[in-house]
Amino acid sequence: MFAAAAQPIPIPAPRDPPVATSDPIGALLAQQALANPQAAQPVVMGLKLGESAGRSRFILEFSDPVDVRVFTLANPNRVVFDMPEVLWRMPGDARLTGKGAVRSYRYGLFRKGNSRFVVDLNKPVKVETPQMLPPEGGASFRLVVDLTPSTPSEFLANAGWPKDAPGAIAPLESMAASQGPASGGKRVVIVDAGHGGIDPGTHGRSGILEKNVVLSVAKELRRALEATGRYRVQLTRDNDVFIPLRERVNIARAFHGDLFVSLHADSNDHREVRGASVYTLSEDASDRETAKLAEKENMSDVIAGVDLTGENSPVATILIDLAQRDTMNRSARFAETVIGALPSATTLRPSSPHRSAGFAVLKAPDIPAVLIELGYLTNSKDENEMGTAAWRRGVARAISSAIDAHFAAETGFGPRQAANP
Repeated sequence: MFAAAAQPIPIPAPRDPPVATSDPIGALLAQQALANPQAAQPVVMGLKLGESAGRSRFILEFSDPVDVRVFTLANPNRVVFDMPEVLWRMPGDARLTGKGAVRSYRYGLFRKGNSRFVVDLNKPVKVETPQMLPPEGGASFRLVVDLTPSTPSEFLANAGWPKDAPGAIAPLESMAASQGPASGGKRVVIVDAGHGGIDPGTHGRSGILEKNVVLSVAKELRRALEATGRYRVQLTRDNDVFIPLRERVNIARAFHGDLFVSLHADSNDHREVRGASVYTLSEDASDRETAKLAEKENMSDVIAGVDLTGENSPVATILIDLAQRDTMNRSARFAETVIGALPSATTLRPSSPHRSAGFAVLKAPDIPAVLIELGYLTNSKDENEMGTAAWRRGVARAISSAIDAHFAAETGFGPRQAANP
């Protein structure tokens, strides 16, 4: 238990001081938040990082005092700042030397009502008691977190999610069960928009983010499927929020999914590579590029600062029993159906559009599942297409028709009878 860093930070009483920041928009938002704290979320207006041989100091400037919990996670080593949902309006990011304890950092929405700041480490550290300083000298509330050198054994002994943390993730399978998995005789399709919240996924040159593209397509696919009257559709997320990989699988099983479709957008160092591809689960990757992609997608939980203590490696130790063999075969057949439908709406990757690897999000043993990479945001043509509503609607309709064909083939009936076997 990381007693010192896991304790809530003392919060000083609110005041109404002037706000000092180089960002006029951030200053305006902060002044509004201070004037009417019920009307706006707290605003993070500034970030500073000071590095020396014996200390790395983060200072985050807030419009309001907030409850912040700081703890560490191992494998890989990270420091996590958990806080209520805030608006990030910092004028710029802090520069990293690369020589200190801090390798990189990121921030964003972790889940609804909960924001997170995650620090990746080059070396083990100890988190000194964080402080929330009251406004003074023209500055607003400041969170000060000092990281000092530690040993690997000490870091590992203290790492882990605080057991008394009020912000711990509730099992989503319980949430799903409380909503009721009843489908009214309709097929249940789980549509999974990849990434989200603190984990943006890849991005294009224009700044378009994978997490936004796939959420938009997911919503279009839900509309297309529900319009047929044959399906009940459950999105793993319907807004910009992070969902851990294992919870995406739990959602599919809790809602008694008949099919799981995970949507992503790819990236490649070779910008000429373009086109959609479809992936299914396997014990071994179909090629080196696919293995690398699976490893990247399976890093989503690490990016968001999820405690993976006790978790098996999703790539190296995928255990597939006999019951899952049939599911994998059904997944492969559905993947081929999707590949046959997508050319009506978008370009397919010309070489081997059906690939396989150990994607953690496809691990439900009893639900056929595919991961669709809609294209490459690193390719200018794919990126331009993904930015249009017409393309997103067309792709959604193509996937919807593939789902119709999949269930028709499995039941031996036409699409309209498929929902009522």
